[in-house]
Amino acid sequence: MSNMKEQIIDRLTRYVKIDTQSDPNSNVTPSTTKQWDLLNLLEKELKDLGLETDMDDHGYLFATLESNIDADVPTVGFLAHVDTSPDFNATGVNPQIIENYDGKPIQLGQTNRILDTKVFPELKHVIGDTLMITDGTSLLGADDKAGVVEIMEGLIYLIEHPEIKHGKIRVGFTPDEEIGRGPHQFDVERFNADFAYTMDGSQLGELQYESFNAAAATITCHGVNVHPGSAKNAMINAISLGQQFNSLLPPNEVPERTEGYQGFYHLMNFEGNVEKATLQYIIRDHDKKKFDLRKKRLMEIRDDINSHFENYPVKVDVEDQYYNMAEKIKPHQHIIDIPTKVFNQLDIKPNTDPIRGGTDGSQLSFMGLPTPNIFTGCGNFHGPYEYASINVMEKAIHVMVGIAEEVANSNK
Repeated sequence: MSNMKEQIIDRLTRYVKIDTQSDPNSNVTPSTTKQWDLLNLLEKELKDLGLETDMDDHGYLFATLESNIDADVPTVGFLAHVDTSPDFNATGVNPQIIENYDGKPIQLGQTNRILDTKVFPELKHVIGDTLMITDGTSLLGADDKAGVVEIMEGLIYLIEHPEIKHGKIRVGFTPDEEIGRGPHQFDVERFNADFAYTMDGSQLGELQYESFNAAAATITCHGVNVHPGSAKNAMINAISLGQQFNSLLPPNEVPERTEGYQGFYHLMNFEGNVEKATLQYIIRDHDKKKFDLRKKRLMEIRDDINSHFENYPVKVDVEDQYYNMAEKIKPHQHIIDIPTKVFNQLDIKPNTDPIRGGTDGSQLSFMGLPTPNIFTGCGNFHGPYEYASINVMEKAIHVMVGIAEEVANSNK
């Protein structure tokens, strides 16, 4: 095993054992105090490397690797988030190493969970690799501690190889990405980079600069609850109104029946009683016009149902969450051309399929920091089947180094 792979395993093992789960019910930033455990460690490790660091009261840790050339070239940034998903247990992470993965089913620890290519066919792409997996009782946290590791190891590689020329590099480690708040307190001016890349993708070759336009919608149905024995022409069942509302949405435009550029409505939660029922949706579409039409459709359904009642029992609240970052990245083609050239130099086939979701880059790009997303080499995020390919992580580190070198060459 190469020295870099050993370093990756050691660093990733240390980081994933630190519980940094975020909390959507918290109203502070970071949403959990335990995220400070990794942030404070990273600040120390960055200082130990001789880098100037800057961490604010909200847990946004920035650091600078100064340029080693005289030329005036753009400042490039690399970003990763320290928090892990609140969707599954994140305590007691006990990482396991599988050398030379042979593609056969793997029992996860003492659980009855099996990591199997029949269920997760993308695992076929990492046969022969060294994998880090869970013991089946927790998530791994490679989303996005793998990205954190790659940035740290990339910095170390550049420091240890001064013959590799680069301009000023800014790195940032941020909280609360998993609950959609990663960029909310991010100070783009303080970060002071011309453009950046999130190390937060999945499979080898991902270079993502298109994301969904996203909104959240809350449908509130108000009913009239009277005794069912005398309910005729008096009762309005809020649950039935909610069912009616959902039935008027196109049945095939849901996550489980869409792919690629196809948008959807996703009913996340439906609860209530006769008196009041609430439906919570997320709305997604890559196309801005179609996205706006999706939101308009919710209002049309509301108006259609309300037209049958005097008291307008259905209310719709829609809040935009983020927009397709392609709108802010495509006008700056060099931000895509640079990693594409590096991928080709490393014999990595670029995969620019759109993200069926969002990253911190979706919001950051609209805040003035164009930020595509690059693969980390991990998969099956947010659950016990999560894994990291150490081999692909090593390639991601070389991509980061290559980008820094290519930016330095941009003045030639």
